[in-house]
Amino acid sequence: MTLAGCSDDGGSGDDGSSDDGSGDDGSMDDGSDDGSGDTSELEIVHWWTAGGEQDAFNALLDGFREANPDVEVVDNPAPGGAGSAIDAVIQNRVIDGNPPSTFQIWPGQALTPYTNEDLLEDIGDSVWDDEMRDAYLDGVVELSQPAGDLVAVPINIHRLNNLFYNVSVVEDAGVDPSTIDSPQGLLDALETIDAETDATPLAHQTQSPWSSLQLWENVFIGQQSVDDYQTLLDGDVEGLEDEVRSALELLADYLEYIPEDAGSITWDQGNDGLIAGDAAFLHQGDWAAGQYEGASDFEFSDDWDMVPFPGTSGVYHSVIDSFVFPTNNPSPEATEQFLNYAGTVDAQERFNPIKGSIPPRTDVPMDEFGDFLTRQFEDFQNSDSQPPTIAHGTGVAPAIHSALDETFANFNGNLDVDAAYEGIRDAF
Repeated sequence: MTLAGCSDDGGSGDDGSSDDGSGDDGSMDDGSDDGSGDTSELEIVHWWTAGGEQDAFNALLDGFREANPDVEVVDNPAPGGAGSAIDAVIQNRVIDGNPPSTFQIWPGQALTPYTNEDLLEDIGDSVWDDEMRDAYLDGVVELSQPAGDLVAVPINIHRLNNLFYNVSVVEDAGVDPSTIDSPQGLLDALETIDAETDATPLAHQTQSPWSSLQLWENVFIGQQSVDDYQTLLDGDVEGLEDEVRSALELLADYLEYIPEDAGSITWDQGNDGLIAGDAAFLHQGDWAAGQYEGASDFEFSDDWDMVPFPGTSGVYHSVIDSFVFPTNNPSPEATEQFLNYAGTVDAQERFNPIKGSIPPRTDVPMDEFGDFLTRQFEDFQNSDSQPPTIAHGTGVAPAIHSALDETFANFNGNLDVDAAYEGIRDAF
């Protein structure tokens, strides 16, 4: 069996970690001692270890423990940007027949290596009852059954095409983000920030490839259209050669305005610079807002704000997280209890406001979500399209995703547009 996955790093979500990806003893527990089938233990593998993300996950676990006090939760994180560390851990354990109880994964194409080998249980009857199916958005339900059977429980919806900014920095430079209407216009703004302030124009990391890959995706959509982007996802790279190259060229220009230590920082460390007033802009998923909510004296609209990435107004570029029920499950009863809870209003009302995401259920009260996420929810409802993402695994098969990660890892180092175009073409 071959499982191909992501090879990125640097903390996120999608997405988010600020540490080195190890446990207290320097390595993650591989679960080798947990194959006893003890149904009272629930081992969860996930990558949420950055500040706001970890807080959100803990809030989810608090609610689960309250509802299921008989289950002992074994929290076994695999930190790394955009799931970079979790993939190898899970692949090895699943192949060895020693999976955790459940693990975090993107729905959609990221599930297919597991569904192709019948390594995920059908939870269409045990978890997805009629009430849950009716409450979930139709498109999210579809992503949960890439091979026909329902195998995942999505818990959130993130937006990827955000351009966050420090209000004071852009005002000092005389830049109005609401007037930037194209990806080229953003480059002009970065040049102005660089000339008029001491701040870093774009808080961006290149330690791992996923941040540049997701930025390139949104440059492409902003320059072209969602229809062209979907054509790209379908594999017609050569028919869009000029468009692909144009987005790469502009990305190379952006990367002239990133931190000097971009190659050694994580996304959330770059975001710390925006919070401190040392950086102007950040292109990132809205998990970044969870970090702002946890910062002291850093208020939405007064100190920070966000506009859709220039050229993508009306687009809600979606990133979704879910949990699954692997076969050879060491704790089937506890796993079913957890998946049932993850799909409830209570779970998603606890988790999403802290995580910086909106719920995939349509009946979750928005009272506790704050002004920013309420606005995001309204944008989602009013959006013209909600395309999947390459960088976060919902839009392409894992083998393509892995090859594109390698391409953008090289691009981060050499800014070679020709080589990057060939890498993208060959990946598809």
